[in-house]
Amino acid sequence: MVIHEEIQQLKFTGAVDADGHILEDAGLWERYLEAKYKDRAIRIRNDAKGFEYLEIAGRPSKIFNGGKLGGLSAMGTTRDDEWGNRPTYGGMAPFGAMDPKERLARIEAEGLAAAFLYPTLSLVYETELDDVELAQAYTRAYNRYIVDFCADSGGKLIPVAHLSLGDPGAAAQELERAVKAGCKGGWVAQFTMTRKPHAHPDHDVLFAKAEELGVPLGIHPSLEPNWALPGRYDRQYTRGQYYFLNVTAADAIRHAFTSFFQYGAFDKFPQLKLVLLEAGAGWIAYWLDRLDAVYGSLMGRTVPLKEKPSFYFKRNCWISADPDERSLPAMVELCGADKFFWASDFPHPDHVGNYIEEVEELGSKLAPDARAKVLGENVMKVYGCDR
Repeated sequence: MVIHEEIQQLKFTGAVDADGHILEDAGLWERYLEAKYKDRAIRIRNDAKGFEYLEIAGRPSKIFNGGKLGGLSAMGTTRDDEWGNRPTYGGMAPFGAMDPKERLARIEAEGLAAAFLYPTLSLVYETELDDVELAQAYTRAYNRYIVDFCADSGGKLIPVAHLSLGDPGAAAQELERAVKAGCKGGWVAQFTMTRKPHAHPDHDVLFAKAEELGVPLGIHPSLEPNWALPGRYDRQYTRGQYYFLNVTAADAIRHAFTSFFQYGAFDKFPQLKLVLLEAGAGWIAYWLDRLDAVYGSLMGRTVPLKEKPSFYFKRNCWISADPDERSLPAMVELCGADKFFWASDFPHPDHVGNYIEEVEELGSKLAPDARAKVLGENVMKVYGCDR
């Protein structure tokens, strides 16, 4: 079932959603996986009570069971809405969440020029997967699927490849294959299967490939495994505290970002383009100040950087903001209009759904040249879609 709604049209032209999502077809892994992995395809099954659960590598998910999959598409619902019976995966899907023709019709009705697309199920399975080889196969299957999903959109639906750092060499090979197939960049989760920091030298092969191809590498939050959750509070006190865990989830993006300075990645790869996604942007000026301050202290002697961290941010990094961030105009003034995108997160449930209204309000607070950059020009330029 698709939930229909009255779609608001943005009054500004040229806007681009830098991080929208789809509810990808749950059968894609059975169709797109190489034959040797098909018996361990990701699937949605029903338990003895009739509730859906996610099957990963032939095993029932310990997290997405009991009908929880239906909540992955609850954008537009609020804390005051009745949840009702547990819906199926896609059972609450708004128009454009699952079908490429509908998504194209949606962004055109919204007045958007394009949308970069990220997944939903692919944001949850890596949390419960410890098979490095199978993780690579899953990403290849999804990447083939998302290229096909976007193929007939005239460049308005833009695919970005899912990569897994469990095997950075394989991830580099997949990035090259996916870019040749039509993806405009790649993204990795905010945790790594090996627990190595994102900018660890073992991952250099992927950074070198992204630099060689001239495409951005994004860090996008996903569901986190228990070992990666905040550890200063005992698990017995944070289990089920979805509000706390959601609000603090952006910390992992900041940790991943900071690792690129700890390991001097941008000196090794001066043309690398790093994009921070779905963690807000109102923190970035403070974080850069903090990075620079510590760099200037005695502690700064422990990192192999030729320049201050803020130098590399201006040269190598971009950040996506939620359109409801009141601080964003100040961040644009402090860090430069060239550094920011906006993103809807459609159709995920941690936003209430009025993103077009919020983008319009944001745009009205920016000078015309900054508005054009933040609302669309920046992301199209960074991902090479303006040529």
